[in-house]
Amino acid sequence: MMFARRALLRSHTNRIACSPTRTAFVNRAYSSTPLSNGTTLAYDVHEAPDAAPGSNPNAPIVFIHGLFGSKKNNRSISRALARDLKRPVYAIDTRNHGESSHDPRHDYTALAEDVELFLQEHKLEKSALIGHSMGAKTAMTIALRNKVSIGSLIPIDNAPVDAALKSDFGKYVQAMKRIEEAGCKRQSDADAILAEYEDSLPIRQFLLTNLVRDPETGTQKFRIPIKYLGSALDNMADFPFKDPDQARYNGPTLVVRGTKSHYIADEMLPTIGRFFPKFQLADVEAGHWVVSEKPEDFRKAVVDFLSQEQD
Repeated sequence: MMFARRALLRSHTNRIACSPTRTAFVNRAYSSTPLSNGTTLAYDVHEAPDAAPGSNPNAPIVFIHGLFGSKKNNRSISRALARDLKRPVYAIDTRNHGESSHDPRHDYTALAEDVELFLQEHKLEKSALIGHSMGAKTAMTIALRNKVSIGSLIPIDNAPVDAALKSDFGKYVQAMKRIEEAGCKRQSDADAILAEYEDSLPIRQFLLTNLVRDPETGTQKFRIPIKYLGSALDNMADFPFKDPDQARYNGPTLVVRGTKSHYIADEMLPTIGRFFPKFQLADVEAGHWVVSEKPEDFRKAVVDFLSQEQD
């Protein structure tokens, strides 16, 4: 993993090793929180039971997944961060994803409001917001709206700019519609259709985590509202803030970039710096799916960064 020159993160001699440990994790059963705007967000909490006495219970990490993802995608890394940083990790399902409620509106302002209300409902302050892709833009929007207390920000492979999504996402919507129309009863049949649109098996497996079996018909259905998300693809390419002189987040920020991805081009870095003047850049040799492709490199970058903030 390479760190950008302006963002070199110093090693800590007391950094906790990543080797497997026998620590038992408290992984609460999935819960949900009704919000005042009518949305219900599902979430998991990952806590290390041997957290240091006197550690701040109001300094959690909140992990926000990407488009077509869910809290389950971040389960392993959430447990690792809870262990290494002795901080609770809330992995949430955004609206229209996972076990959270569905709504025709799907844009970054609505997504940010949901998370803000979630933080307020759980009385979480000085949170470290981590978000991938759609989750990255959601986290950046929350920070720039400045309606809740944010301790630090870690957007993964997305920038605060209007930029077209890869055409892959539109193809995925087409494939998911075809799968439902075909009335597939086996996941292997659904995968065969999806393979016509996506060669990568890991990406297909990721998308197929959204499949659930209809108990009445026995057919495979997507738990995400394909119609709503398909209509929202243009919204996912936008960013609600256009002028860094009008909105700025001056807190600690770590921008994690996949060097094989196009979502954070070098020419975007000055704009990131204007919105987030204290940002550091961590380059990870990966594509857009940074966390799943290089989980250890990602873990090290986040632990180093947040350990500095805790010192």
